[in-house]
Amino acid sequence: MAPAKSSKFGDLPLSTVGPLDCALTGTALLTSPTFNKGSAFTQTERRDFKLTGLLPANEQTLDHQAERAYQQYLTRSDNLAKNTFLTSLKDQNEVLYFKLLLNHLKEMFSVVYTPTEGDAIQNYSRLFRRPEGCFLDINHPERVESDLALWGTPDDVDYICVTDGEEILGIGDQGVGGILISGAKLTLASLCAGVHPSRTLPVVIDCGTDNEELLNDELYLGLCQRRVRGKQYDDFIQTFVDAARKLFPRAYIHFEDFGLRNARRLLELYRPTMACFNDDVQGTGCVTLAAIIAALHASGQKLGDIRMVVFGAGSAGVGIADQVRDAIATEMKIDHEEASQHIWLIDKPGLLTSKHEVSDAQKIYAKDASEWKDDGNDLLSVVKQVKPNILVGTSTVPGAFTEEIIKAMHENSSRPIIFPLSNPTRLHEAKPEDLLKWTNGKALVATGSPFDPVTGPWGEDGKDITIDIAECNNSVVFPGIGLGCILSRAKLLTDRMLVAAVEGVASLSPVLKDPTAPLLPDVEEVRAVSVQVAKSVIQAAVEEGMATEKNIPSNDHDLEEWIKEQMWNPEYRPLKLVKMEGATRAAKGELGKAMPGL
Repeated sequence: MAPAKSSKFGDLPLSTVGPLDCALTGTALLTSPTFNKGSAFTQTERRDFKLTGLLPANEQTLDHQAERAYQQYLTRSDNLAKNTFLTSLKDQNEVLYFKLLLNHLKEMFSVVYTPTEGDAIQNYSRLFRRPEGCFLDINHPERVESDLALWGTPDDVDYICVTDGEEILGIGDQGVGGILISGAKLTLASLCAGVHPSRTLPVVIDCGTDNEELLNDELYLGLCQRRVRGKQYDDFIQTFVDAARKLFPRAYIHFEDFGLRNARRLLELYRPTMACFNDDVQGTGCVTLAAIIAALHASGQKLGDIRMVVFGAGSAGVGIADQVRDAIATEMKIDHEEASQHIWLIDKPGLLTSKHEVSDAQKIYAKDASEWKDDGNDLLSVVKQVKPNILVGTSTVPGAFTEEIIKAMHENSSRPIIFPLSNPTRLHEAKPEDLLKWTNGKALVATGSPFDPVTGPWGEDGKDITIDIAECNNSVVFPGIGLGCILSRAKLLTDRMLVAAVEGVASLSPVLKDPTAPLLPDVEEVRAVSVQVAKSVIQAAVEEGMATEKNIPSNDHDLEEWIKEQMWNPEYRPLKLVKMEGATRAAKGELGKAMPGL
């Protein structure tokens, strides 16, 4: 459900009320996905924009069109075909595309994003019809600025999502096909948080690929060479960042699906100088922390009470640890070193200690080896010694959370917080029904994939109750963070702003009102959640002196209205005919599109 609009802030540059200037007429208008309304053009618009004779006579509503599109969608034979249908619809009519998705968000989410988008990316070169986004060739750094400049003026782009395609959605190196993940993330930003779709820019940095199947495919569209690494790679990323900052100085930059060796390194390199974000490093940590905070509230605990074991110390596991550590440090007013003592990481060698070779990111969590016996660093032994109240799984080891381990945890924690987050479902560390059975319904559970509610005899006098299972879906958090940075024109995205975003999500947790409800809001509530997240981010940005936008409302009610007024909604707006001569890029339908010939 789209947030209600207010005319109080109707004069804002990103306001979505009132008519749109449009310089296109006739078939040019009908082929513009930004302005096209198809059968929903009014009779007056048909006359003024020279559309009579180009459309059937019956004037229909957006709801009629969405129903027709849904019926067509249902005829597609499989999810990949449905994904392709939606892509085609987006190319024809942007408003209708997003309206259809919002009407059937829960049903279509896995089709427009993971896992089906992964199938589309793997088949990118075979399904290719038309390019969408900016393709940067690592062999030509001299072209980066001019290639990016095709996408508009400094005021035309708010949100850039960039990938190098090395680690896509758990399916690995997909080379140039990574452009689709940049596009998918931006679709979610518009769908879930109302980021104006015409003001977003998907980018892929084509560095080559180490995927043998792609290298041997004569239809592959990217550079047919091994991935470039080292200094040439780093220099190219710097060239991209410098050009993007020069051309679009107010744009927020989202790094997506970079490889393990680059994701955190690049984020830490650029965070101190610009507002940027990495969903793999920060997003998973943020949404997991939101679920943890909600679970702590539900169990009457505080951040300072946390004793967390993370099973699987890759980018996701360490990212979660970092967000929890930062929240503890902020809440307790202690440094990161002290806050990290609340967290234990287990990876393939067992508990990470000072005797292990660990990455820079893992180092702060490594425990003193002298405190642990060589045979006492497996998960069960660690649980028995640490007595954690939180257990998080990002290991992709199915069934790793055994009954013995969970019961050992439950002995020292009346309401254990247990999150088996590995994807896909077959790789989960445990099933929610088992976790609840082994703890007599006391476990507070969130998962990395959707699971059905679980029913068991855990109510008063052994009555059956049904407990809903939360899904730690990043889309509950990252779109609102992006919206908050865009609207505040934040100079940086700080730790405090991320913690504020997490608190915004946690404050809307259904479990706070109903102990059988999930720990996180449902994806169908995501636009309302994004308002709260954006509000929290903006308030933190103002407090920290990171906001550069003028006249941001200071009270909660006005700030929410200010945010809602600038959130794009899939609704047809009246069109106002303007002359092509002197028309803006927006009036020509050119925002979000490259400008050939520059």
